[in-house]
Amino acid sequence: MHQDRPQNLPDGDLSGAELVALLEFYRAAGVDFAVAEAPIDRFALSAAPSKARPMPQAAVAPPPVSVPSAPRPAQVPGAPALSLNGDPSETRALAATANTLDELKALMNAYEGCSLKKRATQLCFADGNPEAEIMLVGEGPGEQEDLTGKPFVGRAGQLLDRMLASIGLDRTKVYIANMVPWRPPGNRDPSAEELALCTPFLIRQVELVAPKLLVTLGNVPTKSLFETQAGITRVRGQWKELAIGSHRVPALATLHPAYLLRTPGAKSLAWRDMLSLRHAMAGAVGKG
Repeated sequence: MHQDRPQNLPDGDLSGAELVALLEFYRAAGVDFAVAEAPIDRFALSAAPSKARPMPQAAVAPPPVSVPSAPRPAQVPGAPALSLNGDPSETRALAATANTLDELKALMNAYEGCSLKKRATQLCFADGNPEAEIMLVGEGPGEQEDLTGKPFVGRAGQLLDRMLASIGLDRTKVYIANMVPWRPPGNRDPSAEELALCTPFLIRQVELVAPKLLVTLGNVPTKSLFETQAGITRVRGQWKELAIGSHRVPALATLHPAYLLRTPGAKSLAWRDMLSLRHAMAGAVGKG
């Protein structure tokens, strides 16, 4: 993503602190580089007719001239070609080698195949109790999560804590992870390619935690794990038996706390989902 310089921003009128704040805003929005001092209408440019002159019909191409090929630059040892995105089969193979959550976290920290990692501050692995019988799966880290390395610590996380408390839960009784462990620029949804790369890590987390109940928070984890194209407002409140890797678990889809902050009227629906989770806890949690 690029960013043209705002026209109403006069030169020399910003202090050093203000310039740093502006750059931080651009970084958080996913800006990669500035391309010009003034905005450019690239749609108009792409629609303009080509100025290339057509070659005359009678023109005859000159005979080829043999030019000695230049030697290729030597490959620098230890500097392989950079790949923006890796291969999902690679992350599946890596995840399968982890026998503990600590091993999985170390593998994810060392993995360089996902472009999200190149812009994120750090890995946002998980939070809560790894021995919990209830697992929550969100979409991806936001700004505060990216800074702390823990999921759901911003305003949406505070609301999630209150939702859990309403049915007698807290972070010592649940395990929380995300579909992607690195923050997408500008808090956008992860792309299909990013999900394909990161989902094997999430699947291995589910296998290692082996929860008795699972809750998906929002569109991204619900569509991915429930294998549906239906939106969260149509799927929420529904339970489904999911096969996640080698682990089978009853799963409930509910609304993301960030959505509830934007749409307070939907909190009553989320409350119904929490009551449904509490009812399921009575029958599942604590039983072998």
